[in-house]
Amino acid sequence: MIHNNSLQSSIFNRFISEIRDVDIQKDPVRFRLNMERIAEILGYELSKKLEARTLETQTPLGISHTEVPAETPVLATILRAGLSMHSGLLRIFDRADSAFVSAYRKHTTAEDFDIHVEYLAAPDLDKRIWIISDPMLATGSSMLAVYKALRKMGNPSQIHIVSAIATPDALALIKAHLPTNTEIWVGAIDQELTAQSYIVPGLGDAGDLAYGIKL
Repeated sequence: MIHNNSLQSSIFNRFISEIRDVDIQKDPVRFRLNMERIAEILGYELSKKLEARTLETQTPLGISHTEVPAETPVLATILRAGLSMHSGLLRIFDRADSAFVSAYRKHTTAEDFDIHVEYLAAPDLDKRIWIISDPMLATGSSMLAVYKALRKMGNPSQIHIVSAIATPDALALIKAHLPTNTEIWVGAIDQELTAQSYIVPGLGDAGDLAYGIKL
């Protein structure tokens, strides 16, 4: 199931607009903050889909009963671009465990590349809810490579993917290769990919905008 949060008018769309804006992008603090906000809102929305349990809380005057998520998820992010979104998700799921995966494009030509995963640090992943964040789902290849790397360490009970901007190509690849109970939460869906597999209109390189241009 794909949840496109931009389909309704809300303040969320202002944050999506600002991460795209070439003038606002000049302020990396603002860019990171908006990525965190986007992740917080998407994390809140997906929390509604998690299995619930009843929490009893002692108040000064009695007992309060509240429906809350029954299980604490694992938050997995793709280094380095996903760190801002990870911070936002961690504020929503503040008791979650974290997993970090390094994945990058290794180009053979300007247009052809393979995805390489070089580093993975994770807690116990077996039979856990995985929430995997990556700001951009261009081709979906990085997300697929990260899923395969995480899968070697356990079998998820559910998978939720959180991304600011995605393309139909990426969503189709994920739907074809990840489990059928995978849910995808995106801020916007852009229709075009360049020959170099960059999203149009997109926003540019999220990692560079958040943390500085890499060599």
